[in-house]
Amino acid sequence: MTETPPPADEPTAEPEPEAETVPQAVEPEPEVEAEAVEPAPAPAPAPEPEVGSARQPLLAARDVIAGYIPGVNILDGTNLELFDGELVAVIGPNGAGKSTLVKALFGLLPVRSGSVVFDGDDVTGLKAHELVARGIGYVPQSDNVFPRLTVEENLEMGAYVRPKTYGERYEFVTTMFPRMGDRRKQRAGSLSGGERQMLSMARALMLDPKVLLLDEPSAGLSPAYQDEVFINCRRINDAGVSIVMVEQNAQRCLQICHRGYVLDAGRNAYTNSGDALLRDPKVIELYLGTLANVD
Repeated sequence: MTETPPPADEPTAEPEPEAETVPQAVEPEPEVEAEAVEPAPAPAPAPEPEVGSARQPLLAARDVIAGYIPGVNILDGTNLELFDGELVAVIGPNGAGKSTLVKALFGLLPVRSGSVVFDGDDVTGLKAHELVARGIGYVPQSDNVFPRLTVEENLEMGAYVRPKTYGERYEFVTTMFPRMGDRRKQRAGSLSGGERQMLSMARALMLDPKVLLLDEPSAGLSPAYQDEVFINCRRINDAGVSIVMVEQNAQRCLQICHRGYVLDAGRNAYTNSGDALLRDPKVIELYLGTLANVD
C-alpha cells in the first residue's frame, strides 16, 4: 500500500456538504418505486491474467497534471490504473481532485502534463466524442439527462453513433433497468432523482462501452435510491463493464469496489483493495471518520 500523507500545512478537508453536490431539486421518491433493496454483494474477484501474461491496465492515468485556471493545478501528478473487469473507487475530501480526474480521463479537461492510456493507446488530448467512439462512457454528476425528451428518446441519443445497434442495446438496458422500459414514453424531466440516475447510466450503456466513468452517482438521492445505485453499479460491472467511480459516500463505495484510490490535494494519498482501505486506521481517521464504524 502506497502512503503519501497529506501536506502538514494543509488541514484535512471535511466531507463535502451534500447540499453542494445536488445538481437540482430532487423530487420526493414515490413510496411504490423505492422498494426495499438488498445490500449490494461483495465484489467478485477481478479476472486474473493468464499464466505468463503481462497484465496491462485497460485505462491508466500517468502522473497527470491538470486544472481549470492557468497556473493553478488541481491534479498534481495523479496516477490511476483500471484493469479489465474491475470496479475502482476514487474517494477523498472536498477539493481533492476526484471529479477533475474523471474529466481529465474523459477529455473534458486538458492534461497539462502526464498521459492517459486506454486499451494500449495514448489517448491524451483526444476529445470526449472520440473517446466515446473508442469505448469509454461517462455519466456526469449533474445535467445528465435531456429533460424535455422522453426516456426512449434519451436512449436513442445514447446510440446516435451506432444507430443500427439501437434495438439490441435497448433490450439490454431495459432488461437491466426495467423501470426505464415501463417509462419509455415519459419525459425525463418528470422522473424522480433516482430514476434520472438510472436513465443516465442506461444511456451511457447504449454504446456497449468497455469503461464507464461515474461522477458522484448517488449524490442527492434518497437512501433507498442510493442503495439501488450501488447495486446497479455492481450489476453493470458483473456484465463486463469496467468502472471508475468517484463517490463522496466513501464507505459504501469501498464496500463494492475491487480497489480504491484516496486522493488528497490532487495527489495519491493511499491505494489498496476496498476492504483494506475500509480497515486502514489512517484512512478511517482522515477520510472515513465515524462512518467506518457503521455496519
